[in-house]
Amino acid sequence: MILVTGGSGFIGSHTVRALCGLGEPSVVMQRRSGQVPPQLADLPVVAEQADVADLDSLRAIGERHEITGIVHLAGYPAPRGTAGGIEATQGLLDGLLNIARVAAEWGVRRVSLASTLGVYGGIAHSGPLTEDLPVLLTAPHPIPRSKKIAELLGEQLAEATGTEIVNLRISGTWGPLGHEDPFFAAPALIHAAASGKPLDLSALLIPPHLGDGLDLCYVKDTGRAIALIQLAGHLQHRTYNIASGRVTTNAEVIAAIREAVPEAALDLPAGAGRPGAALDITRLRQDTGFEPEYDTVRAAADYIAWLRAGNER
Repeated sequence: MILVTGGSGFIGSHTVRALCGLGEPSVVMQRRSGQVPPQLADLPVVAEQADVADLDSLRAIGERHEITGIVHLAGYPAPRGTAGGIEATQGLLDGLLNIARVAAEWGVRRVSLASTLGVYGGIAHSGPLTEDLPVLLTAPHPIPRSKKIAELLGEQLAEATGTEIVNLRISGTWGPLGHEDPFFAAPALIHAAASGKPLDLSALLIPPHLGDGLDLCYVKDTGRAIALIQLAGHLQHRTYNIASGRVTTNAEVIAAIREAVPEAALDLPAGAGRPGAALDITRLRQDTGFEPEYDTVRAAADYIAWLRAGNER
């Protein structure tokens, strides 16, 4: 069985579903509940309540289930300033150390560790972003900063324990169970179209433009890519981009939405403040056979249908 920490969350839920589709049952680990979440109730999964920062609760899971792999998606809020920053950092570090410890104790073959495309921030580079690019030892936002720390610490723990620890550099992900992301506009655009309410972009850190682009990956593809990495018989690398391999602009998202909702009032200023870059997924393709199944039109239609079926997000 694969232990998926944060298994009831946005990407976690879709990863659990993808693992099941590939014939691998999961233990869904949640911090607040030991009940199988409603969105996974149709699957043969079990749920466990535990905190990655609590070593005893993690070990207890291994006493009840035969864990053969771990997908570590859970995390503490990224440390911000002085308000709880030390405690949040402690949780992040304890969580990763505990995962590495129990993985070694259980004889787990592979741990897949969530990272982010944000680790590439600030790199002067043209063309798709490849995993072997040297990332900067700094970041302007706590999320990519903490992921860089985790990647380096993961390498140290892999060497110390002999467990294979793989970094998943996850691109901008959108779709069912997601939230209105502060970094890109697609979720907000979808929610406005599905609800018929005015477009609200107040959660975005930077005002968006039509030409702004990002490597957007629909969450069902993201979950499947993670599941394929976790279950692959042999991996040639320790870091993989989890992405679509292409740039999608806000203009393309709006055009896709209007195929499903022609009357959608989605106006953004022209121009491109952030043209974006694609993540190279050659490694992912070669080692797992992954190919994205959702283009922008199919993704927008699927997400809108999900919301209009009565789901809040």
